[in-house]
Amino acid sequence: MSMFREIPPTAGFPLHGKDFLPIFRIRNHGKCMEDDFKEYLNVSYARVAYSGTAAFYLILESLKKISSKHTVVIPSYICPLIPLAIKRAGLGIEVCDIKKDDFNFNLQSLEDICSKNSDILAVVAVHLTGIPVDFDALENIAKKHGIFTIEDCAQSLGAMYKGKLVGTLGDFSFFSLCRGKGITTYEGGIIVAGRQEYAAVIDSTIEQIVKNDFLSEGILTLLLFGYWIFYRPLLFWFVFRLPQIFWNWRGDKIKAAMEDFDIDFPTHRMSAIRQLIGHGQFHRLEKEIDKQRQKAAFYMSRLKKIKGIKIIKEHLDSRATYPFVTLIFDNPDKRERALKILGNTGFGASIVYAMAIADYGYLKHIVPDRNCSNARYITDRALTLSTSTFLKDRDLNSIVNIIENL
Repeated sequence: MSMFREIPPTAGFPLHGKDFLPIFRIRNHGKCMEDDFKEYLNVSYARVAYSGTAAFYLILESLKKISSKHTVVIPSYICPLIPLAIKRAGLGIEVCDIKKDDFNFNLQSLEDICSKNSDILAVVAVHLTGIPVDFDALENIAKKHGIFTIEDCAQSLGAMYKGKLVGTLGDFSFFSLCRGKGITTYEGGIIVAGRQEYAAVIDSTIEQIVKNDFLSEGILTLLLFGYWIFYRPLLFWFVFRLPQIFWNWRGDKIKAAMEDFDIDFPTHRMSAIRQLIGHGQFHRLEKEIDKQRQKAAFYMSRLKKIKGIKIIKEHLDSRATYPFVTLIFDNPDKRERALKILGNTGFGASIVYAMAIADYGYLKHIVPDRNCSNARYITDRALTLSTSTFLKDRDLNSIVNIIENL
């Protein structure tokens, strides 16, 4: 390994020169990204948004026009941007703990929350790490209590649950096109609605809230070109690992994990140029998912016999995309040793989130302090292994050998 060789921790698509070719046909672009998602998901409605967070926020603002309820249930292990979007929409938050050995809701806790609170508007089903949640069990509880379901598919484009693509299961869903999330427009999101009457409300909300911001779009287009240049092992160290080293040195693990977010996230329109660059990557989706799954299968076959490690896997009736593979160590100290050793190799080992959602200091006034013991258990013990396209066979063997030798 070169001193500065750094593998990205997630399986984002590297951009190729040909991905930029569609921008030269900009006059004929139509609504290409929206059409891509409608065709791929086999849905009648999809709208582009500034980001996955903006997409979620626009769904919430639309739900306020449909229902008078005000509380959204989220899992205890989730991206901090989710509660920020809920707060910005003027809604309340209820936290439900996850299971101790995967990212599904603790269903008994979810049932208790929904049965005791008549103000629950929606529950957010997060297909975390590209692994579909047990949606049927979640939906049974939601339907029983008249609650909307919103799928968070930010990490799971292409994942399947019982033969259906995620994003087509709930009342609403949203995807992220952020850097490192597979298909990318540097920032970007997609809204999907399950019923036509919901689609009309979302269209109305978009017209009210979403405006043009040409300066911001110009900057984002330049950043997307920067992503093309720096998202490769010999340069990624400078934009990812170096800032991480700095913030860890300062003792700020939230900024080191790049989870220091703000409630004033943008919501403006995505330019035709960025949409076309995203469109240019869409044909690679299934091929890239296959490569990610092959790397995940290699990790699982080699690590399954090691005592003290659990691998979070897809269920038998699902297809995960595995943008990375998550291991749960039985001992936090072992996780820390593995993270330190692998982190120094540049092989892309990382964590999912820095902490349980109730433990972020800047969210204390937003997120209620609920039981998050299982989320804290996973936080202390989880380690992610990259399935990036940049990993070679020798890299995969080196990663597994390091873990075996621990």
